[in-house]
Amino acid sequence: MISNFIKKIYTKLNLKNLHLFSSRSYAKDYLSTAESFINLKNITSSSMYLIWVDTSNFKTNIFKKSKNSWTLYKSFLCTIGKPWQPTIKGTFFVGAKGYSFGESRGFRCLYYTQIKGNYLFHSIVYYLDGTIKDDRLGMQLTDGCVRLSTENAKWIYDNIPEGTTIFIN
Repeated sequence: MISNFIKKIYTKLNLKNLHLFSSRSYAKDYLSTAESFINLKNITSSSMYLIWVDTSNFKTNIFKKSKNSWTLYKSFLCTIGKPWQPTIKGTFFVGAKGYSFGESRGFRCLYYTQIKGNYLFHSIVYYLDGTIKDDRLGMQLTDGCVRLSTENAKWIYDNIPEGTTIFIN
């Protein structure tokens, strides 16, 4: 049974796929560049997925293994750490997952997936009553975590297995 909190969130959100690119040519260029960049790095992953957080473009990119290379499967707009509290950079592996955190501090973030330590992928920020506290994406605002739309945080939570490689630059 879905909690009333989740029902409120899903009612308030329009959970259609967001089109992150304003033009088809930009999308095609980014796709080609992203795939080339990742494949030249020769990054491996223990699962069929690889996550690349492109901090300069505020994108969390999901790649899927296709024969001997990575194909860009999904690209999500994200918010990263503030300049004085940046998102960590390097290669990490998906760790623990959980439904929510922050309640003791008066807010709630949903569907977290651990990058390393307290650095997480998670949803936008909600008040405890389910109303949105901060839904800004595409900026440097967090305490180092990677904030995603609730739908996209849930997708990672549901689909990306523990141990999957995360590359952040």
